[in-house]
Amino acid sequence: MPGEEGERIQKALARQGVGSRRQVEAWIEAGRVWIGRRRARLGDRVRPGDVVRVGGRRIRIRPPESLPRRVIAYHKPEGEVTTRRDPEGRPTVFRRLPRLARGRWIAVGRLDVNTSGLLLLTTDGNLAHALMHPARGLEREYAVRVYGRVGEAELARLLEGVELDDGPARFERIEPAGGEGANRWYHVVLREGRNREVRRLWEAVGARVSRLIRIRYGPVRLPPGLGAGRWAEVTGPELEALLVAARGRGGGGAGLGKGGTARGGASRRR
Repeated sequence: MPGEEGERIQKALARQGVGSRRQVEAWIEAGRVWIGRRRARLGDRVRPGDVVRVGGRRIRIRPPESLPRRVIAYHKPEGEVTTRRDPEGRPTVFRRLPRLARGRWIAVGRLDVNTSGLLLLTTDGNLAHALMHPARGLEREYAVRVYGRVGEAELARLLEGVELDDGPARFERIEPAGGEGANRWYHVVLREGRNREVRRLWEAVGARVSRLIRIRYGPVRLPPGLGAGRWAEVTGPELEALLVAARGRGGGGAGLGKGGTARGGASRRR
C-alpha cells in the first residue's frame, strides 16, 4: 500500500479480485461504487479498513499482504464462453473453477466459443490488467488447422501484415506443423488479442480455420496432459516468469512448440 495517502480505489478493488481494473473503472463511471455516503470517483483513494460498496455489495479494503495471489491455467473446451452469464444459456468457463473463500476469478483475456486451449485466470485484477495491456505485447501462441491451399506468397502476406476491418494485423511467426490434403496445421504467434484475429487473418488470404487451440500465453504453456475442462495452478518459476512479464520485462517464448510444463503447477481438478 503506497503510504498514508492510500491506494486508488480502482486498483485496490481490482487487487482484491472484485473485478478487473477496467471493469471497476466502468462501475465507478456508472455510479455503482460508493465510499461511505458518496459515489466514488476515478482516482479516489482508500486505505486498509475502509468500507466500499459495489452495487450494494459491502467490501472492506484489505492490506496487500493479507491477499494471496492465485493464477490457474484452464484448458477451455470448445462450446464454453468466457463470461459469467450467457444470455443464450451456454456453459461458461467459470462453472468448473475452484471455489474461492473471497474474491473471484478474473479471466486474462478471452477465447471465443469455438476456440479451445489455454485460458489464464487470476484472483488479482491488477495482474490481469497488466497481462492484457497492449503495451506489454505478450505473445499468444496458437495451434491452428487451416482448410484451403496456402502458398508461400500468402504466408509472407500474413507475416508482413494485412488490412482487417479494425486495422492492420500480422503474425509474428508462422511454423508449419504437419497435416494432409487440404487440411494443414500451423503454429502461429501474435502479440495482441483482438476479436477473432487469428481466424480473420487466415480468411484474409482465402483460407478457413477449422480448428483453433491456444497453447501459450506469454511464458505460460498449456500443460501437457491437462484435459479439456480441467485446471492447474501456476506456481514456482512459471508464476515468477509471468509476474516479470506483467511488469513489462519479458513474456515471449523461447520458440514455437506444441506443449510445455506448468512447473510447480501439479494441482489438478476436474
